[in-house]
Amino acid sequence: MKWTDDRSTNVEDRRGTGSGGGMLVGGGLGTLIIAAIVFFLGGDPSAILSSSTGIGNTQTEQRDLTKDELNQREFITMLTGANETTWSKIFTQYNMKFSPAKVVMFEDITQSGCGTAQSSMGPFYCPADQTIYMDLAFFNELQQRFDAKVGQFSVAYVLAHEYGHHIQTLLGTTQKVDALRNSGRYSEAQLNRVSVATELQADFYAGVWAKQTNDRTKFLEPGDIDEAISAAEAVGDDNIQKRMQGYVNQESFTHGTSEQRKYWFTKGYETGDIRQGDTFDQLLK
Repeated sequence: MKWTDDRSTNVEDRRGTGSGGGMLVGGGLGTLIIAAIVFFLGGDPSAILSSSTGIGNTQTEQRDLTKDELNQREFITMLTGANETTWSKIFTQYNMKFSPAKVVMFEDITQSGCGTAQSSMGPFYCPADQTIYMDLAFFNELQQRFDAKVGQFSVAYVLAHEYGHHIQTLLGTTQKVDALRNSGRYSEAQLNRVSVATELQADFYAGVWAKQTNDRTKFLEPGDIDEAISAAEAVGDDNIQKRMQGYVNQESFTHGTSEQRKYWFTKGYETGDIRQGDTFDQLLK
């Protein structure tokens, strides 16, 4: 992919600061494994994080960022700016007010508005502070354990997916989903289907962003969309469950199958129309 001229002032880089922000006490390995499976690429991790019973502050040695890390920061700053510019334009088209998300880059562990963020959880969006948390070591995991094609546009897709959750918050979708979850009227299986619809809509919004940004900047190069689709397929519930537990339980799906994730990202990219992404209507009938 080509870099655009977009830049954001809403990126905070906590790497090398000397403060990991704390470590889990009482959460244990089980919490990390569950979080890694359930919250790969999206959603509000507060339900898992709040089950950890304590935080112990730890300090790590401060260090200067490497040249590669500084380049990564510039890349994330560019991608964040590209999301801000494109979504601001879309919201303006529909006479809606847009406010940007913040992006925090970290390594290993840090604090979020939803609790302790850890690299083993994968990137996630926290509605409480409207912030995306990313440890770029996740992409090594994506390639090594889930066989995704990882390149610059893989990172772009993941950030765009998380930004899609921010768009859901701005549109009120996140709040409606939370109300459903807290109502006590729905079974776990039903709520899982709601979660799948939520995640697939974020994939759709990522596709809309890719289309609209390419129309604006011509930043896509051959193979970029294939990278995004590969990443989307790699983190389908069916693929993750097969690799991590050896079998598939459809009732426990929370993010959608590889095929569903591919379909909704592709639909967003092909239409570029935010109005075409009502995954709830199609999946919850």
